[in-house]
Amino acid sequence: MSGIANTIARSGGSSAEKTPRTSAPALGALQGSLASIREIDPNLIDDWGPTDRLDEFTAVNAEDDDGDSFVALKDSIREGGQQVPILVRRSKVADGRFEAIYGRRRLKACRELGIKARANVQDVDDATALLAKGLENAARRNLSFYEKARFAEAIQSAGHDTGTVRQVLNLSASGHSHLIKVTQNIPTKIGDMVGSAPKSGRPKWTELAELFLAKKLTEKVARDVLTKVSPSMGSDERLEALLKEAKKRGAKTGDRPQEITPMEGVVIKSGRNALSLSVKKTGANAGFANWLESNLSEIIKKSYAEFTDVNPRDDN
Repeated sequence: MSGIANTIARSGGSSAEKTPRTSAPALGALQGSLASIREIDPNLIDDWGPTDRLDEFTAVNAEDDDGDSFVALKDSIREGGQQVPILVRRSKVADGRFEAIYGRRRLKACRELGIKARANVQDVDDATALLAKGLENAARRNLSFYEKARFAEAIQSAGHDTGTVRQVLNLSASGHSHLIKVTQNIPTKIGDMVGSAPKSGRPKWTELAELFLAKKLTEKVARDVLTKVSPSMGSDERLEALLKEAKKRGAKTGDRPQEITPMEGVVIKSGRNALSLSVKKTGANAGFANWLESNLSEIIKKSYAEFTDVNPRDDN
């Protein structure tokens, strides 16, 4: 991190383009020297890395609007040129091509304007590139909570360890576990249908995850609800509509006791205020009942430890 920070602000430049906000000296991670900045045909630049956004561009800040902020950026580049370079590296699979690590908005604007993109070309490995991408996102604050959860999942799915995920997204162990809870319990297709929900934070996404976890909401029901909402609804409104409908359905069925028999002689009863387990000590599974009686305490302790790893208490 310190090595990156030391090379952050060397390319300079200021304009009407909205500059990143960060606690670092300035952002433009790995900006390097002016000699590394080139003008490149945007059509030679491919996107790289785990997906960090569900919508093409996400605005989180209250003063931003998804479409308007991009139009403003495009107008700024048209009038004053692209003052803040994007970060790219040479393609590992095609000679003469490049991979964009960050700066997709600026790259898209240059494509639409038909001009070359100012790009800082750095030969960096995947881990450094991911860190730079994470620093840029953190500084611009343009990843919603759910996009951050999906980005963390994508980084890990690409083969990186949890330490890398936390470093890239600047997460504590607790913060990472909140993201994991959401991606583990909310079906990916439902998340795609809802969208980034840039104004909806952890509480609403956690509430939705808990509804799925408690079986009060299924993927089929969620899909049916989302296909019926107005096409004009934004992603935050879609999330709110899904939560409201799920709570209605939960109220209708939540008081009904449920009984599950996972195997002969074993009955699990779930009611409004209690969960109970009954195992017969006679019949075919008498031996299992005796074994369970001796080991149940340790099984519950181990299960609870696993539960708290993924669902830590919220100190806030």
